[in-house]
Amino acid sequence: MIDPYKIIKGPVVTEKSTFERMQANKYCFYVHPDACKKEIKQAVEEIFEVSVEKINTQKVKGKPKRLGRFEGRTSLKKKAMVTLKEGDRIALMEGP
Repeated sequence: MIDPYKIIKGPVVTEKSTFERMQANKYCFYVHPDACKKEIKQAVEEIFEVSVEKINTQKVKGKPKRLGRFEGRTSLKKKAMVTLKEGDRIALMEGP
């Protein structure tokens, strides 16, 4: 198995993800683009010691960028929306 800290890149902190976390117990993470749902589930359960109920993933294409005459794209990202079982929380993502 791949190191769980290489699968989970970091949290997605937006208004929508914060609202989902408070209302529906869903947490959103940036994950490795090649990670499958089973690997993401194992990584979240191992790192945060919670029980995962459901995972939805989404690939986010890179945006075109330009610097003078040079054109390029930002890198591809993959997001995972993780639904936890009732009563489980991730303390690191909660406020003080």
